[in-house]
Amino acid sequence: MAFTRRHLPHWIPEETAVFVTWRLAGSLPPDQGWDRPSPFVACHASPKRSSALPLLPNDEQLDRVRSGPAWLSDSRVAPVVVNALLFGETVRRFYELHAWVVMPNHVHAIFEPRAAMPTVMRWLKGRTSRVANQILGRTGTPFWQDESFDHWVRSAGELQDLIEYVENNPVKAGLVEAKEQWRWSSAGWRHVS
Repeated sequence: MAFTRRHLPHWIPEETAVFVTWRLAGSLPPDQGWDRPSPFVACHASPKRSSALPLLPNDEQLDRVRSGPAWLSDSRVAPVVVNALLFGETVRRFYELHAWVVMPNHVHAIFEPRAAMPTVMRWLKGRTSRVANQILGRTGTPFWQDESFDHWVRSAGELQDLIEYVENNPVKAGLVEAKEQWRWSSAGWRHVS
């Protein structure tokens, strides 16, 4: 089991799927205390199973925030993240991708890493931030929040619950009526393909 620590602890067992969330720098109001990395403290009970789904404590706030950057809603920027996620699986072979969604101010992905998580996240965030900042004409400022939240998936049931959570995130946020309508997600991608 790999262990790293920055602001948050990161335990990643080998051959295990991981639920990862990362968000845009400045995407939550700092006066709320949400902009500081915080340990995993909340669970979302699954309506179908008695097990709990651990989530980023402020994930629902990410969906509701109407201030701060929403660069991922730009139709020039969202495909940069989508293409990087798919490229990381098919060409770089960094992971096996199970589900993903690019929301206006954050990204959720579920994948089984084949490389060290720091390497995977450094590549994903580094590549996408450089290209997105070029598209947006931004220089010298961070695109992504420094830290990411990750949780290793402990069972097949939890994996299915998390895939459902990730793919339904745009519906829950009120962006679309059906998950297949959100083109920046694995559900929307499968629907179009």
